[in-house]
Amino acid sequence: MIIYFLAVILPFVILMLLGPLLIKFLKKLNFGQQIRGQGPKSHLKKEGIPTMGGILIIFAILATSLILLEINNYILWSLFITMGMGFLGFIDDFIKIRKQKSLGLKARHKISGQLFLAVLLAFYVYLFTDLSSYIIIPFLGSVNIGRWIIPLIIITVTGTANAVNITDGLDGLAASITAVVCSSLALITSFLNMTELSLFSLIITGACIGFIWFNSHPAQVFMGDVGSLALGGAVASVAVFSGTQIFLLIIGAVYVMETLSVMVQVLYFKITGGKRVFKMTPIHHHYELEGLDESKIVARFLILSMVFAGLGLVIFYLSI
Repeated sequence: MIIYFLAVILPFVILMLLGPLLIKFLKKLNFGQQIRGQGPKSHLKKEGIPTMGGILIIFAILATSLILLEINNYILWSLFITMGMGFLGFIDDFIKIRKQKSLGLKARHKISGQLFLAVLLAFYVYLFTDLSSYIIIPFLGSVNIGRWIIPLIIITVTGTANAVNITDGLDGLAASITAVVCSSLALITSFLNMTELSLFSLIITGACIGFIWFNSHPAQVFMGDVGSLALGGAVASVAVFSGTQIFLLIIGAVYVMETLSVMVQVLYFKITGGKRVFKMTPIHHHYELEGLDESKIVARFLILSMVFAGLGLVIFYLSI
């Protein structure tokens, strides 16, 4: 059992030891956050706070995985997707910093990179693993969906990466939600006797908790796209290899809520010729403009995440 404790505590310790050094280094390089001019005015004071702290999250996940885990194909591919998504985020962050603008890598290039990684994973799972085409469906158990597993994996990987990226808009929000999601995935994969995936989920949890130490309001450092895309890739990989993509929609309901708010806003804006459903999206910004304190929004979203995680775990238990 001690290895489960180490899976959480080791990445946390890495973040605690190296966090201050990374923040100092990022400040020295002048790698400061670029704030959108059309965003909440309260965010303007965050201009210049070091970003790309997600580099340390990736390092903690990678280092702890190499130390503690048996590197089977599932873990190897999970690390590949995590680091691949992180690399895309790194390029995006670097362009933002270099151009001193809030827009980095062009959307089509970012999506193309994400699709490339997702397609590789989808065909690997379909052609070369025992998982083949099986997923666990609530109340039905394990079901073979045939070739539909390929588009499902592609949607899961790209969707989750972007959902975590969208959620990363308030101090401590994305890391907190991801810690809850990965804790739940650790329990689910443990039930499925997928020990290495369970430990990998706990490693992500520990890295997120360590990062929250520095990212909680008021943030000393932001994870940047390098962190949010990497975490999204990591979460998606666990869901794919455990066949729990549908449960991720329940456990990660806050991700879904954040993403849907953007989709609804854009669609409604186009249909009505400029009208809006929310004051601003993602929806956490809507509540900011409603006057809610940033810390209160994060706390409430975290509570919602815990509730949905509990719901997802109950449904999973009833489905196996």
